[in-house]
Parts: sequence; C-alpha cells; structure tokens
Amino acid sequence: MIYKSKLLSKREIAKDTMEFTLLKPEGFDYQSGQTIDLSLIDPLESDDRGNIRTFSLVSAPHESDLKIAMRIRDSAFKRVLKSMDQDVELCVEGPFGSFGLHSKIDRPAIFMVGGIGITPVYSIILDATVRKLENKIILFYSNRTSDDSAFLAELQNLQMQNKNFTLVATITDADIENKDWQGERGRINEDMIKKYLPENTSPIYYLIGPQAMVGAMRETLDRMGIDSDDVRFEEFAGY
Repeated sequence: MIYKSKLLSKREIAKDTMEFTLLKPEGFDYQSGQTIDLSLIDPLESDDRGNIRTFSLVSAPHESDLKIAMRIRDSAFKRVLKSMDQDVELCVEGPFGSFGLHSKIDRPAIFMVGGIGITPVYSIILDATVRKLENKIILFYSNRTSDDSAFLAELQNLQMQNKNFTLVATITDADIENKDWQGERGRINEDMIKKYLPENTSPIYYLIGPQAMVGAMRETLDRMGIDSDDVRFEEFAGY
C-alpha cells in the first residue's frame, strides 16, 4: 500500500551516515525488521536508478514516527534527500519483508552485522527491549572505526536497559583507532564468536551487511559446523 508522508527531520549519526525521520502515515503498521520503499516526488535531479529506494526501518513499531538511515554516497537520490527541506512530501510503500526475531526464546539470536546493516537490527533490539522480550540476543557489530559505527551509543544504552542483550562491537581499522576504544578489534571470526557464544544452546544466526561480509560470515559458520537451516541473512548492496 502506498502512503503519503513527509520529511520531519534529519541528523548525522556517524561518519557519512544520516538518519531521516518521516511522518508515520495514519494506518501504517509494521513489525521490527521490515522495509519500506521510499519515493521522491518530482525531485530536482534523478539518475538511471530512478526515484525509489528500499530502506529498512530503524524505528520500532511503538514509535510515533518512521526512521531510516543510510550511508551518504554520491547519487542523485541521496543528494536530493540530504538537501531536502523539512515538510517536503514523500511517498512510502510497504511494509515489506519478514526479517524479524524468531519466537523460540530457548534459542539465542546471534546477529552478525556489518556497517549500515545495523538498521533493521537496531529496530529489532529496540522493540525487544521495549516489549521486555525474554529472547537472549548477542550482536556482533563490525565497522572500520568507531566513527563509522551508527547507533553505537544507542546500542550501548540498550545493553544497560536489557539484561538479555549483549553488544560486541568491533573495529577493523585498528591501526588508526583512538586508544580509548574498549571494544573488540578485527573482523568477526570464529574465535570472537566462540568467546561470547552461550554454552549448551542452539542459536539462530542472522547475517546482515555488505555481500562480501555476509559471504565471509556464512563460510565461517559453515566451518564451525552450523546447520544452514539455522542461518538467516540479508545482503545490503548500494547503500
């Protein structure tokens, strides 16, 4: 279903990364982890990719507005959105997808996320925290540096609120990173996973991020003997 919306606000949330808050149309209901198609109306410029893009919702269903986030790249769509004035009208279609948290609370959820792939996962964790779900959640969150890590402070705050949520943030460009960094260093690998993996459990794994990262994580889990039926993934391309 297509709804009319408008831009309410925008803010920088990490290096070259912005969050956009949109009016939540009346009657628009969704679940955490779902996506929308966002359409620009008569934009000042366009390119061969057109005026529609798909975004995961960062907001959780209980929130009064819709939120999306993206890396700001040099495309016509993102140039228009970044420079857009408040209250400009947009079109929202959706929601789409079923990439949500599983219901079996005896099986921990292990999220392995790279970069802007955090958007649906942040929604899922925020929703689980607000609803006081009993699911055990471990998030492995990889970025080049801490400055690239969108929603890092918010996730740290959620960890303090939710006893069932563990954040494992790691940076891969450790040579240039501030010495004050307290998280992990290096890419998500088998040793890092096993360090935080709950004993005597059978987790379900969620892989979200760039195609190369998701592929590498699938190979890692395969080497660990994880059944492919216990692995769910989404690849983020062009963000």
